[in-house]
Amino acid sequence: MRRWIALFELGSAVLFLACAVVSWRAARRSTEFAGTDEHPGFEAVRYVPPLLLLACALVTVSGLLVIDAVARIYARSVARRRLEPMI
Repeated sequence: MRRWIALFELGSAVLFLACAVVSWRAARRSTEFAGTDEHPGFEAVRYVPPLLLLACALVTVSGLLVIDAVARIYARSVARRRLEPMI
C-alpha cells in the first residue's frame, strides 16, 4: 500500500510542477508601445503577483510530496532489512 501512495505522490508532484510552469508563464504580461518621431517604441512587462504566488506554492507542495514519497520508500526498505533473518 505504501508503494502505491508513494507513486501517487510522485505523479502528483510532476503534475503540480507542470501547473507551476504554466502559472509562471501566464504571470508575465507584456505590452508593446509604438514609437513616434520624438520617442522610440518600447515593450512594458508587468507581472501578476497571484499567479507567481500560485507557482511558488505549487513548487513547494511538489517538493514536500517528493520528500514524503522518498521517505515512504526508504522506510519500507529499512523495515524489510530489519525483518530479514541474520545469517
